[in-house]
Amino acid sequence: MNHRRHKLRVLIVDDHEVVHWGLRALLSGQEWVERCLVASNAEDALELTERWEPHVALVDLFLGSASGAELCRELRRRSPGTNVLLFSGSGRMSAAAARAAGAAGFVSKGLGARDVMAAIRAIGRGGQVFGEAPAAAEAGLTERERQVLGLVATGATNREIAEQLHLSHHTVKDYTRNVFRKLEVRNRAEAVQRAQRLGLLA
Repeated sequence: MNHRRHKLRVLIVDDHEVVHWGLRALLSGQEWVERCLVASNAEDALELTERWEPHVALVDLFLGSASGAELCRELRRRSPGTNVLLFSGSGRMSAAAARAAGAAGFVSKGLGARDVMAAIRAIGRGGQVFGEAPAAAEAGLTERERQVLGLVATGATNREIAEQLHLSHHTVKDYTRNVFRKLEVRNRAEAVQRAQRLGLLA
C-alpha cells in the first residue's frame, strides 16, 4: 500500500504569528502530514492554494479586516479539492452558516491541541466537524477496544476486564496498550478523560 498518498498537505491561514508557530510545530510532528503551509492573509493563502492544492485549509474566521468565510468561498472556487475548516477564538458560527460558506467544519481555538489535530485530519479525509473534534471514528478504536475502554472507565482492573470479556489477562493488556496509543495518552486516567471529551463513553 502506498501510505504517502494518505498524507495531507495542510494550509494554516491566521494573522497571528504565535498561532502559525504553534500549529506548524504540532502538524509537522504528525506522520499523516506531508507538508504544512502558512499564510497570514487572504492573498498569500490564495497563492499557496493555487500552487500546492492543499487537502485541508485551516482558516481563521477573522483575518484582520478580512472575512474568513469569504476567503473560504474563494479557496473552494479556485481549488475544489481543498476542504476548509474554519476556526475562531472569539466568535461562533453555526453549522448552516459554515456550510453556506463552503466549509466542511468549524471549531473553536479553545479546543485542545489533540482535538484540533483530529479535526484537521478528519476534514482532510473528507469528513465534517462542527463544534467538536471527531469522536469514535477518528479515534480508530475497534469494537473490542471500546469495550475494554468502557470497563477501564468503571475502574475495573485488567484481570476483572479479562473475566468479564472472557479474555486472557495478557490479551486485555494488549488491548489497553492499543487504546492508549490510539488516544495518545499515557495512562488509564488520561484515557478516560480523553474518551469523555471525545464522547466515546456513554
